Amino acid sequence: MAELSIGDKSPAFSLKDQNGTKVSLSDFKGRKLLLYFYPKADTPGCTKQSICVRDASADLAKAGVAVLGISPDELAKLKKFDDKHSLGFPLLSDPDHKTAQAYGVWGKKSMYGKTYEGIIRSSFLIDENGKVLQASYKVKPEDTVPNARKVLA
Repeated sequence: MAELSIGDKSPAFSLKDQNGTKVSLSDFKGRKLLLYFYPKADTPGCTKQSICVRDASADLAKAGVAVLGISPDELAKLKKFDDKHSLGFPLLSDPDHKTAQAYGVWGKKSMYGKTYEGIIRSSFLIDENGKVLQASYKVKPEDTVPNARKVLA
């Protein structure tokens, strides 16, 4: 799937969170949503990104913005990650990468000369009607929240 652009309809999803609760995009109709994709729980970049989102979540909530993180990790790993860092928002498991593919964040990556497929760290601000307000592909962990705040301002 190609990358999403501003104004595109956000692809629907229904995934389980770290507590085994099913969470769907439709659950957020009428609210804005900061949705971010990260490669692997409890790695340095993903931890930094998630802690930045956690630290901003109260301010985001005041602005009417809910938060979700998505990775291919299994539920038990997501639960451990949430508990360890007191994240306090849903972390969704996308083990078959279908949601990541729908958002255009599953693709070729390389590290140490090896090429593989994985999550391309990205974030999206979605409006109350499911339309993309902001899409940041290959986002730096520390830029997820500032990018969303620019659009909200």
